[in-house]
Amino acid sequence: MITHNAAVHIRDLRKTFDGKEYILNGLNLDIPKGKITCIIGFSGTGKSVLLKHILGLIRPTSGRLEVLGHDLWKMSLDELIKMRTRLGVLFQNAALFDDMTVMENVEFPLREHRKDMRPSQWAEIAARKLESVGLESKHFNKLPAELSGGMRKRVGLARALALDPEILLYDEPTTGLDPILTEVVDDLIASTHKNHAGSTSIVVSHDLFAAFRISDYIVMLNKGSVLLAGTPDVFHTSDNELIQKFLSKGLKQG
Repeated sequence: MITHNAAVHIRDLRKTFDGKEYILNGLNLDIPKGKITCIIGFSGTGKSVLLKHILGLIRPTSGRLEVLGHDLWKMSLDELIKMRTRLGVLFQNAALFDDMTVMENVEFPLREHRKDMRPSQWAEIAARKLESVGLESKHFNKLPAELSGGMRKRVGLARALALDPEILLYDEPTTGLDPILTEVVDDLIASTHKNHAGSTSIVVSHDLFAAFRISDYIVMLNKGSVLLAGTPDVFHTSDNELIQKFLSKGLKQG
């Protein structure tokens, strides 16, 4: 059974797409509930593939993965779809619908999964979520193309929050952003987590400064398995040569 304090429980997870090379290779991990966990590692270590497993978008080749106490691949399709409403995702480029306004983008999950509500209720919730991530109402009727990169991130996050998810997942949220905007997004992740009591945040990132500044728990992947998992202090005091090389290179570049 799942560890009581784990939002995600993984044992001996393996994934291969070609039957030869394993992207995930015997991965064991418990992601704690109610915390901000940052998943770091060199490129090609399986970070994004792991995220897609947690979302139930990829089926494991073998092993066990439970999210909020449920084995995703023992569910029916309807159960899996319902389960995904308990998860919110901010994709790397925000992945907004270009032909929908800001409000329509945030209302979209509500229209799909809260059909019992009136349109006025969808609009009320969308406006509240947009305000919670710091977007001014004067932008609500704009199209994504009319927004700055930072604003699009806020809209994407508001949409991820629309269904009040128990787990929020961030896929490389600061990739391609300048240092000032990167810090704004990092602060937004931290404040969003703080304002949603009991929620769990999982951030896949190359940004080591953010990992050590906002995370309660850090997981470093290497060659498809967990090299080290623990608090930021655990990483700083580790005598593992590969970890220290990664940290010194990453923090120096930042």
